[in-house]
Amino acid sequence: MSVLPLVFTSGWASGINAYAVVLLLGLFGATGLSDDVPETLQRPEVLIVAGVLFLCEAVADKIPYVDSVWDSAHTVIRPVAGAWVGALLAGHSGSLSDVAAGLVGGSTALASHTVKAGTRMAINTSPEPFSNIAVSLAEDLGVAGIVTFAMFHPLPAAIIAGVLLATGLIVLVFLISRIRRFWRRRAQRREERRLAAQVGPPPG
Repeated sequence: MSVLPLVFTSGWASGINAYAVVLLLGLFGATGLSDDVPETLQRPEVLIVAGVLFLCEAVADKIPYVDSVWDSAHTVIRPVAGAWVGALLAGHSGSLSDVAAGLVGGSTALASHTVKAGTRMAINTSPEPFSNIAVSLAEDLGVAGIVTFAMFHPLPAAIIAGVLLATGLIVLVFLISRIRRFWRRRAQRREERRLAAQVGPPPG
């Protein structure tokens, strides 16, 4: 069970930015700063792909509405990444079943992804882009800080991740009305595009 706090924390972080988690863990292992990272995550091709995708997410995550599209596309990817990383960490340590670790990592990633995606929908009801940029930077720094902390102090980091997850779920409940507003606006824009397509271009 000694690896469970790290699995939980990496799952929480994967739900926010899975590519950053894979990149950070891989770098910690490849540079010799930690012996708790499986060799799979340290492979050069894994680090390169994770780095490129992290840069893509860093850009997409800061653009209003594009961030929500990106989140939708990652509804499956982030939980799967959390489960994959959790299973690798468990298999590397031999202290927790791969299946159990995968379930913990995947379910935690799904929960934190839900918080992130819902929060972004609420933020996108505001027309200005600054809140998206601020929240995205806070998420990136939070993931980097807590994953780094977890490598050396896994249990306190897991407690922090748990508090953040619980707080995020509570906040999400209070944002329900704004999330509904986001979906209404999205449906309205689709209807406007459909009507415009039916009318067609003006005669030349």
